[in-house]
Amino acid sequence: MKILVLNCGSSSIKYQLFDMKKEEVLAKGIVDKIAMKGASLTNKRIDGDKAYLEGEIIDHQAGIEYILGVLISKEHGSLKEISEIQAVGHRVAHGGESFNKSEFVNDNTIYEIEKCIELAPLHNPANLNGILAMKNLLPDLPQVATFDTAFHQSMPDYSYMYAIPYSLYKKYGIRRYGFHGTSHKFVAQRACELLGKNFEEQKIITCHLGNGASIAAIKNGKSMDTSMGLTPVEGLMMGTRTGDLDAGALTYIMSKEEIGVQTANTLINKHSGVLGVSGVSSDMRELENASKKGNERAKLALKMYYHRVKKYVGAYAAIMEGVNILIFTGGIGENDDNLREKISHSLSFAGLKFDTEKNKGVRSKDMIISKENSKIITMIIPTNEEFVIAKDTFDIVKNIL
Repeated sequence: MKILVLNCGSSSIKYQLFDMKKEEVLAKGIVDKIAMKGASLTNKRIDGDKAYLEGEIIDHQAGIEYILGVLISKEHGSLKEISEIQAVGHRVAHGGESFNKSEFVNDNTIYEIEKCIELAPLHNPANLNGILAMKNLLPDLPQVATFDTAFHQSMPDYSYMYAIPYSLYKKYGIRRYGFHGTSHKFVAQRACELLGKNFEEQKIITCHLGNGASIAAIKNGKSMDTSMGLTPVEGLMMGTRTGDLDAGALTYIMSKEEIGVQTANTLINKHSGVLGVSGVSSDMRELENASKKGNERAKLALKMYYHRVKKYVGAYAAIMEGVNILIFTGGIGENDDNLREKISHSLSFAGLKFDTEKNKGVRSKDMIISKENSKIITMIIPTNEEFVIAKDTFDIVKNIL
């Protein structure tokens, strides 16, 4: 079965075409700058062939038409005809309390995704555009939605509730939902598969560290807690997001700077994090280079970043009453050996024995980076959210085709 996976952003569409029989990617690419000047599509085929196309791409439907066109083109295509695509899987940012797993898309699914727009106004509308565009273009093609929040729906109420009037939770659904759920679940299951351990018997801490970052506590196969909350702003310090911030500090800033809600939202999402503290960059590589050259604010930003990751790792070890496996994933987690070493040493008191030599220089590779006699197995597991979406789509639609 061939499955197309779409990840629709506000002005972009990332995509991958999977052959599920071989579990391989036939093609992948991105449509960029939708409804903007310089709109383009970049496609890379499994054999290395690359295509770059520019044109007027007025909306997501036009973008998907470009994708379908290049996938069947004689020069750059991977398919002879569109009918070879048997299903489409979509990444959807927020499923609220309605979804705890991937779901077949029908009218009710679309209605529930629409209800979650106010919880994820920057993401769900674009995700929904992709679903509706496919429905218009290929109405008989089965579609599946995979939700970033779904895996974390197993969190207990004392973990996901905020200490606000309960009526606000009931009225508006204000609670912690968490994100990156597809990634956290995938790397935890993958680690257990490689280790020959039962996923449902382990205590696992997964560190998804990228420009957006979150940590999850996974006990006996279920998410017990995660660092992101109602929105992806809560939790760790990130590339441009504040992470945990005293709500009183935010209202104080709004008062002093005389700014409204929209500007405050931009401040905590786009101008904060390691970029805001360092004044250098949101890219950890540039930050580390600046730090080595003596930039004090870059050094401070790095110390803050490491401290907050350590704090969450320690807290999650406590709430699970131990940890068996510590996993690093995401762009930073998979590639920054210095960060992995600093974070891992924070659990040396609990019996984690880190192997500096194994860790050194490793990038995006399944690997154990703790010593054989370590009580906590520490691993690098590259994430593959698109494959999880493809697999969930395959599992859901295989019985209806």
